Amino acid sequence: MKVITDKLTVSTKGFNDIIDITEQVQSILKKHQVKEGNVTIFVSGSTAGVTTIEYEPGLLKDLPEAFDRIAPMDKRYHHDSRWGDDNGYAHVRASILGASLTVPFSNGRLLVGTWQQIVLVDFDNRPRTRNIVVQIIGE
Repeated sequence: MKVITDKLTVSTKGFNDIIDITEQVQSILKKHQVKEGNVTIFVSGSTAGVTTIEYEPGLLKDLPEAFDRIAPMDKRYHHDSRWGDDNGYAHVRASILGASLTVPFSNGRLLVGTWQQIVLVDFDNRPRTRNIVVQIIGE
């Protein structure tokens, strides 16, 4: 069994920016020629998360709107008072979404559904460069 750790870097706009990273993850699998196993995708940082969605215009609106109901941007958070960076909502949203995702693969291909893509969601209140760890465990 191999354990391979790689990374990818993504530039974001912040403010609920949703970026499809499926092909980038698939390319990393291809590069390392691992055929069977699991890949974990982990975003470093506490104001972004990783999940799967159907990457289509309706959901690209629905997901941020859902997070606006759960953790509104215009509410004052204790984090904002402590640090003065006004991104408490981003930390709450990222905590709910989660920083990592594990996806199985077989024959060197991610086993995602036809309409399922791996996405990075950046909740922060400014553009960011996100470092994403891609760790492959398999053979």
